[in-house]
Order: sequence, then structure tokens, then C-alpha cells
Amino acid sequence: MRTRRERALGARTWRVPAGRVLTSCVAAGAALWGAAGMAAADSPTPASSASASDASGDGPTEAGTSFRTATAVKPGQRATADASTGDYLYWVVPVDQGQQATVRAKVTLPKAARRGTATWQLDVYDGLRRRQACRYGAQTRAAAQDASSVELSCTLRTVRGWAEPWANDPLPGSYYVRLTVVDLPQEDLGQPVHAEVRADTAEAGGAQAVDGSLAAPLVPGAGTATPQDEATPQDGASASPDRATALAEPDGGWSSGWWSDRWIWTAAGGLLAALAGIWGYSLTRGSGRPSRVPPGA
Repeated sequence: MRTRRERALGARTWRVPAGRVLTSCVAAGAALWGAAGMAAADSPTPASSASASDASGDGPTEAGTSFRTATAVKPGQRATADASTGDYLYWVVPVDQGQQATVRAKVTLPKAARRGTATWQLDVYDGLRRRQACRYGAQTRAAAQDASSVELSCTLRTVRGWAEPWANDPLPGSYYVRLTVVDLPQEDLGQPVHAEVRADTAEAGGAQAVDGSLAAPLVPGAGTATPQDEATPQDGASASPDRATALAEPDGGWSSGWWSDRWIWTAAGGLLAALAGIWGYSLTRGSGRPSRVPPGA
């Protein structure tokens, strides 16, 4: 016959593994949470993209005058151009799926006396030349007669891997930025202005991921060439498509579309569910002895 001390020790034996399993659940959850956080930290942010591109040098110093001659700019680069009031200025920047692009523009107005208020507008078009709506930002602003500059911005919706034919969702590929004045006194046309444009991209994360991707990004032709590339070549030489293609895609190439940080959260949820099941089983199985011990045992 077992003593009361032995029965008490036997009744407590199941509690030890239960506590250990609970500790393991907490530790595994913390480790997976940290892994997901590090994966999110590895995603490029506007600040990191900007610093990486600034290290490689300044961006282009001119702009195109149409979609076909748009000047290629990498995300995070600062593009500048000297133009005349009334000109249409075009740049093109690659945006991949899962990214959210923010385009900012600053126009330095002439110091010469102006006749009235000028309204400037920043438009963004996708690879199909569909005008994309801005989630937020001052896309159109009026510069007073004595203003020295005007700043505009446009934050696009997150680029999707694919969309229904009837939808106007932004898709991966080339995005055209157009900057121009839409309203001003006729006498102010032709005055010199200085424009600065910058497009930053940030990863939206697995919450915005979709199952599926395009067969190829929406990049017209082999790439978007700069006005210099499209100039008439001399001695029968052709424009360099390699340089145009390199500028028309992200630094790391286009995404394959199968990976997102949702994989991390799915694996974390599956592991935590398995550990919770083991812990629940250890709670319910008890010490392995009958719940009632016959008298005299």
C-alpha cells in the first residue's frame, strides 16, 4: 500500500510536463514573433531606399516630355529638371508587387514678378497608362503670386500581383510621373522653373499579399529609354536596351510572387497550435492512475 506522501507525489507528476510545455509555447511564440519582426525589418523602407540610392549618386537632371521619352528613375533617387512653365515633365519609376509608392515633387518658382496664382498638378500612371488615384497627399496645389515654391505628393495604393480585367488596381511594372501646371495667367507661361521629383517605395507586408501574379510586369517594350537613349545613334549604332531595361526594373529584379511574410505567420500559427494541443493533452490525461483508488490499496 502506498503512503499518502507517495500518492501526493504521484498526483503531481503530470503538472511538471504541463508547465514545461506552456513555457515552450511562450518561448516558441516569442522566437517566431522576433523572426517575423526581423523579416519585416529587412523590408526596404523609404528611408533605407533613399540612403541606398543616394550613395550611388544623384538621379537624372532632365525630364521627358511624353510617355515615350519619360526619364527613368530608380526608387529613392532625386530627379531634377529645369523647364519652362507650361511644359509637361515625365519620369518613370519601377514599382513591384507588394510595394506602396509615394511620389513627391517640389517646384521652385521664378523670382520674376508673376501675374497671378498658378496651380500645379502631379499625376501618376501605371504601365497601361491608366491614371492611378492617390490614397492621400496633396496632388494639386495652388501657388500664390508671391510664393517661391510649391510641393506636391501622392501615395498610391499597394501594388497587387494580379487583378480582375475590370478592376483598376495598380499592377507591378513601370509607373509614369507627370508634373505640369494646369492653371495660371497666360502672361506667366514660359517662365523658368526648377522641378525636383522623388519616388520612394515601401513593402506593405503579407497583409496586402494576394495569391497569383502576372506573367510579366507591365513594362512597355524592352524597357523605358531615356531621351539620350532615344536620340538618333551615330555610325549606325543602336540605342542600348540593356541600360534602359536595367533602369526600368528594381535593383533586385522583379519579384517572383510566391514569397511573402504570410509564410512566417502561417508557420508560427501552426507551431503554436501544435504546442497548445500537446499542452492540452497533458492537462487532460492526468497521472495515468484511476481517479478513484479502492480502499486499502
